[in-house]
Amino acid sequence: MRPEREKGAALLTVLLMVAVIAVIAVAVLDDIRFGVRRASNARAASQAQWYAIGAEQLARRHISRLSRRDPFRTTLEGDWNGRVLRFPIDHGAMAVRVSDATGCFNLNSLVEADQGEPYRRRELGVRQFAKLLSLLGVGDTATLAENLVQWMDSNDVGPSEAEDPGYAALPTPYRTAGGPLAEVSELRAVRGFTPKTYAIIRPYVCALPTTDLSPININTLAPDRALLLTALTEGATPEAVARAALAGRPAAGWPDVATFWSQRALLASPPRDEVREQLRVRTRYFALETQVTFADLPIASSALFEAPSAGGVRLVARRWTLDE
Repeated sequence: MRPEREKGAALLTVLLMVAVIAVIAVAVLDDIRFGVRRASNARAASQAQWYAIGAEQLARRHISRLSRRDPFRTTLEGDWNGRVLRFPIDHGAMAVRVSDATGCFNLNSLVEADQGEPYRRRELGVRQFAKLLSLLGVGDTATLAENLVQWMDSNDVGPSEAEDPGYAALPTPYRTAGGPLAEVSELRAVRGFTPKTYAIIRPYVCALPTTDLSPININTLAPDRALLLTALTEGATPEAVARAALAGRPAAGWPDVATFWSQRALLASPPRDEVREQLRVRTRYFALETQVTFADLPIASSALFEAPSAGGVRLVARRWTLDE
């Protein structure tokens, strides 16, 4: 017979082994449980993204119908601009909003392409942006406009603090873009554009994939955004006059830009030809915002479409987040 002491040691060894096995089993089960949960979340996220991509196809068809309905102008007929449409889906819901992406000041219009130099400053665009900043009550408008130009132009000529040396001297150094903005949020990296300044101007600016002067559609521009017309005319058209002109828009929209400028209130201060041609009666760029909730998992996306011709629509950009 074994001594009692050996029996006790054997029992302790068995109990220790059981405890270790139990801990290992719990850890394995936790890994399996979390792995299953991660796989389930990944499947849900993937399915939600496919629903969002499906929303893009719906938006593409809707924009195409708008373009074909009248190839020469885009109006508010059908109450489509900015309206949120909600759809039930299996295990969730989806909200989609299509809007005119040109009812804003195009920040990329501060530069223009040139054969000798990829991107150089455009004086009219700079003055229009400075006027917009002034109308919004932002501080040193000239400096902010200059900083943005130096961020986007392709040369290194300008105030050192607004060029690469100024940004390289920051605690976290980086360089200027040397080209147009990819999105408006990039503006937060430009010197002088504080979070407060960004919040003030964000509702009125955009970064379209073109350096054309802001192609604003007067047939869809809301009267409460009339200060954009004041900025484009560098103050020649007072905001109150611009608001009244937009409020008097015909139900079917203006047939052409000349008809808009022929209104009696606008005849007193006719804009220069370059600004007159800047306005549009047809929208070329459309924005899409999609929010999908699938299996309690929320997914958001934003997209930009271009409709250069009647019925022709192409996807320009897609982001798996809402526009900031």
